[in-house]
Amino acid sequence: MKIIKTGSAGTLESSDVLITVRSHNGKGVQITLSSTVEKQFGNQIRHVVLETLKQLNVTEAAVDVQDKGALDCAIQARLIAAVHRAAGIDKINWEEMR
Repeated sequence: MKIIKTGSAGTLESSDVLITVRSHNGKGVQITLSSTVEKQFGNQIRHVVLETLKQLNVTEAAVDVQDKGALDCAIQARLIAAVHRAAGIDKINWEEMR
């Protein structure tokens, strides 16, 4: 999936995450993480982000993650929504996500 604009999803409420995805042409994937639980779960958050991008066939993107203690499933859902918005896709086919 090609990122053509900036897309975001989520909130900065407790137990949620705000994810912003933007174009990063020719530079691969860059993850910037700010989390209240980074010391304990930073590696896991990065793993969820990378695996989700892989599932979506995103090879070039700058991803900003502002985490407030979100579960993996929330991180994944917010990232899927942000990527689709950044790719200009209005409708998500959740069946493809399996």
